[in-house]
Parts: sequence; C-alpha cells; structure tokens
Amino acid sequence: MGDDDDGDIPQLSSHTLAALQEFYIDQRQREGTKISQEFKQYSVGSIEEDWLSQFWYDDETALCLANEAVLAAGRGGRIACVSAPSVYQKLKEQDGKDFSVCILEYDKRFSVYGEEFIFYDYNNPLNLPENLIPHSFDIVLADPPYLSEECLRKTAETIKYLTKGKILLCTGAVMEEQAAKHLGVKMCNFTPKHTRNLANEFRCYVNYDSGLDRDSSCSECT
Repeated sequence: MGDDDDGDIPQLSSHTLAALQEFYIDQRQREGTKISQEFKQYSVGSIEEDWLSQFWYDDETALCLANEAVLAAGRGGRIACVSAPSVYQKLKEQDGKDFSVCILEYDKRFSVYGEEFIFYDYNNPLNLPENLIPHSFDIVLADPPYLSEECLRKTAETIKYLTKGKILLCTGAVMEEQAAKHLGVKMCNFTPKHTRNLANEFRCYVNYDSGLDRDSSCSECT
C-alpha cells in the first residue's frame, strides 16, 4: 500500500521545475551581491532607508546639506552627523575633500563604516565614547528622530557637547520655538525635502551666517 501512496504525490511539470530552478539561482545571486556589498565598508548608498521607521532626505536635499556642512566646517574641518544618515552618505561621496566626518546613529547597520560610526541613543545624550573630545567638531548637523520637546532637548545636550559653535539643525517647523530655546538657532529659508512626503512641515535652523538662509532652493549650496 505504501508503494501505491507514491502515485498520489503531485509531480511538477518540466516547465515549473525550470522556473523554480531559475528562481533559486536568482535568489543565490541576489544574496551573493548583498554579501559582497556588506564587505565594502564605504559603498555609498549600500545602506537604504528603513521604510517603516526612517525618513531620509531626497538626493538634492542631502547633497545641499552635505555641501553646506563642508563649507561651514572649513578646510580640515570636522563634521558630526547626529541621526542624519543620508547626509553622512553624501559626505562620504566627497571623501577626497579636506574634512573628516563621523556619524552618531542608533541604526547599527552603519557600523560597517568602522571608527566613523558611534552608536547613539538620544535617551542617553552624553553616553559617548571617551575619545570623543568635547567641542571638537567645527559643525554639528543633527536631525532629532522625533518631533517632541524631550527628544530635541536631549539631542541638544549632545549637540552642545560636540560642537565648537556651529549648529545645523533639521526638524519640524512646529519645533521652531523649542529649537531657539535649547540651541539658539533660527529658521532658514531653505526647506528640506524627503524621499517620502511627511505630514509635518520640515525646516532647517542655524546659529551662523549660512547659505541656507539666502534661498529656499539648493542653488546656493551646489
């Protein structure tokens, strides 16, 4: 009776088997490409936006903010990106220029960038490595992950600890009063845009004379 049961097992057609084999080959190739990319530490763009929890700037905005940070930092300057991964990746595209950059980020995927990555949780704003010297960055560019007074206040502690003076903050327009209170920054004319439309209007804030304040477009930054 056991032999008779074998005839009840459905058999795949040659066409279906060929399609299935092609699918598995494609999957293996995709996995191989993914693994290869993971070993390229400075492969710009290899880390993508987490659709469920992250809102990254569109390409033009990220480039504009990166260029602004380079100009503000000056030759040989140091730039810190706090919770601003898309700007960090644009800065890495300009790696040959005379500046250095690090990223403070909760997303541990960015650890592939080695020593430039610093794990950061805004709930513990001063829980930073001992070798991260206070007031050692020419500019700090920050994008607090949440539109709340608590998040901005705690992120502000980190910013003030890191910066020599210059601050470029990106957050909601509704945070204008709190941004001025905690960081002494003012809203710029430039309006950042994201890869996905946000419910809340987003703006940039600075505490220095910035090209972002001259125009609402990126023309001054490119």
